[in-house]
Amino acid sequence: MSDMNFERMIEQLTPQMYEGLKRGVELGKWPDGHALSAEQRELCLEAILRFEAKHDVAPEQRTGHIDHHGCGSDKHGEAKGDTIKWVN
Repeated sequence: MSDMNFERMIEQLTPQMYEGLKRGVELGKWPDGHALSAEQRELCLEAILRFEAKHDVAPEQRTGHIDHHGCGSDKHGEAKGDTIKWVN
């Protein structure tokens, strides 16, 4: 798909379509149960990210956002307390 066609598709996405794409990427399948191919998943994810940027979705609501102010972090997102050491 050319960049121009992809951009047009992003402009025409509705919030419902955006949510459907997000759900498909989360589950790895379409609503009819067919699995997304790796290429479809990649294109859907790109569409989701572009939609979020175009529609000024708040950063904490965007796909892939990591909240650094939760468990194990101070108010600046820095690790605090004990660390975990992975041992094989």
